[in-house]
Amino acid sequence: MSVRLPIQPGETLGVLGGGQLGRMFVHAAQRLGYRCVVLDPDPDSPAAQVAEQHLQADYGDVDALAQLSSLARAVTIEFENVPAQTLRHLSNRVRVAPGAEAVAICQDRALEKAQFARCGVACAPHALVDGESSLPGVADRLLPGILKSARLGYDGKGQRSVRDRDELSRAWRELDAVPCVLEQRLPLSREISVVLARGSDGHCVHFAPFQNLHRDGILAVTQWPAPDLSAVLQVEAIDAAETIARSMDYVGVLCVEFFVLADGTLCANEIAPRPHNSGHCTIDACDVSQFDLQVRALAGLPLAVPRMHSNAVMLNLLGDLWPGVAASALAPPWPALLAMPGAHLHLYGKRHARPGRKMGHLTLTAQTQGLALAHADEAAQLLGLQ
Repeated sequence: MSVRLPIQPGETLGVLGGGQLGRMFVHAAQRLGYRCVVLDPDPDSPAAQVAEQHLQADYGDVDALAQLSSLARAVTIEFENVPAQTLRHLSNRVRVAPGAEAVAICQDRALEKAQFARCGVACAPHALVDGESSLPGVADRLLPGILKSARLGYDGKGQRSVRDRDELSRAWRELDAVPCVLEQRLPLSREISVVLARGSDGHCVHFAPFQNLHRDGILAVTQWPAPDLSAVLQVEAIDAAETIARSMDYVGVLCVEFFVLADGTLCANEIAPRPHNSGHCTIDACDVSQFDLQVRALAGLPLAVPRMHSNAVMLNLLGDLWPGVAASALAPPWPALLAMPGAHLHLYGKRHARPGRKMGHLTLTAQTQGLALAHADEAAQLLGLQ
């Protein structure tokens, strides 16, 4: 591991990907005085709207990558499906964090499971389904289960619940017969996540675990800190996340999602090599957000230990809330929401709403978790959410 000299504010940082995570990274970098350049093929991406420069190009465009490396002192990613080869190519010219090899692991569920095993971190019993011939060899104990495409899956996409071998075979074909991982369905108590940041010097800081509720595979609600989580499980989850980060020589912000099983044990689900939706409430409930830490880790600045100052509940705002196709048509009741104490509205600048599309989030902060939950319930009623 080589410790990197800090990149001083006033320099330019680059980000591959123009979504809302990139937008929030740009905001955090600009607060420190950095300029930002975004590479993304969308001419009106959320991050491109706020960055000083936008290179509208595909992630494999070698001319655009050369231009990016000439403009930026360091480059990060805002979603995990940026080709690892792009990161390898850039790393020959400019500082890149996280590194290509770590991102490649996070892009492939089979590699991810193998990484958990190398680290001694428990995960769901599973099997690789990489061809017709592998289907008969699937162990009976893995059914019922969840079949997940090994690559390019997110927000519940590329997943099928299967009860028996017939459903398994049909689901694999519905997923275009691509390599998949079949995970045994486990009795879950709840889902939590740990977000941490690790510098090139190996120094690691973390946030307290978040508790997450998903609907249709998409994060709907996050409570922070995770309520009634024992001190033992908190330590176990944080230690496991840090072990995984060290094992990949990871630099940047990393999230590890965990299942808490009905028997109280912990089971790793997946890794995100970037800030995470569950960590958005750190913007409004903590003195240092996950995006602040992403900027610091990339630039080689000190990673301050985050200090939470408020309890928080975050509600994801999906395109289902907009009856029209334009995000301005029949908008949700923003004035009523913003009249609530501790309400922090974040809209991502997406011009077209569609079901399941993340359009923004609303964080409710309060001095107690009970009060934050009460405000979140009130906000959900205003929005027509369950």
